[in-house]
Amino acid sequence: MTKIIDGKAFAANLRAKVKDAATAFKAKAGRAPGLAVILVGEDPASQVYVRSKGKATLEAGMESFEHRLDAETATQDQLIALVQTLNADEKVDGILVQLPLPKGMDDKAVIAAIDPAKDVDGFHVVNAGKLAVGEEALVPCTPMGCIMMLKDRLGDLSGLHAVVLGRSNIVGKPMAQLLLAENCTVTIVHSRTKDLPAMVRQGDIVVAAVGRPEMVRGDWIKPGAVVIDVGINRVPGAEAGKTKLVGDVAFDEAAANASAITPVPGGVGPMTIAVLLRNTLVAACRRAGLPDPLGL
Repeated sequence: MTKIIDGKAFAANLRAKVKDAATAFKAKAGRAPGLAVILVGEDPASQVYVRSKGKATLEAGMESFEHRLDAETATQDQLIALVQTLNADEKVDGILVQLPLPKGMDDKAVIAAIDPAKDVDGFHVVNAGKLAVGEEALVPCTPMGCIMMLKDRLGDLSGLHAVVLGRSNIVGKPMAQLLLAENCTVTIVHSRTKDLPAMVRQGDIVVAAVGRPEMVRGDWIKPGAVVIDVGINRVPGAEAGKTKLVGDVAFDEAAANASAITPVPGGVGPMTIAVLLRNTLVAACRRAGLPDPLGL
């Protein structure tokens, strides 16, 4: 019987551990870990996400510093100047710039301005490079959440064949690096891959992160494989004018073959903010010269 991987429960457990560790950090360091989030503009989805991050940060016993800039008047130079101010702020351990930025602003230039030691999104080229060569780094939240759930489900991943659909800098590439670090054999597939279903069918682990609703069909999944669906797509619902969320995997079809699978919603999504809190705690401990209290 296929096991549903409950991301909500896993994330709640991680957040509880982070809260306990943040309390211990405050006792040793004399302050709570601090996360600064920058939002440029009034995008409704980004506003909701930023609010949820702020609430989760406070619930985890951390300091939350929220900065909002007007998309009509703020310049890239002003945004970078704010990032540099936060780099120098001893109360701030993590800096997150909510993406995407408005047109006319260069995401890469802004991310490059963040101190790599405070880059809790794990997007800075220094952290990406350290991950690639196996050095200690701050790792992007979504792939880190995926690897944590996989290890919880499967234990030792050594020797398993993992197929990653997607090659983005945010999910696909770091996901592959994390799987390699766990001694998996890793294949990255994408839109130019020939006979994509046959390639995916080889995976003991399948991680789908392509942003195309229900692209991965049930007969693409090897019997007994573990499926991690990173996708979150809004599609028309059963009722007129209504929408629903689906992943990159056709859930019901894939569940018939998989030994375990993440649902959408309620799978990978909740882990992203939980790992963001974990990364903020790790960054705070490293800056204070303290060991990682979670041993992750």
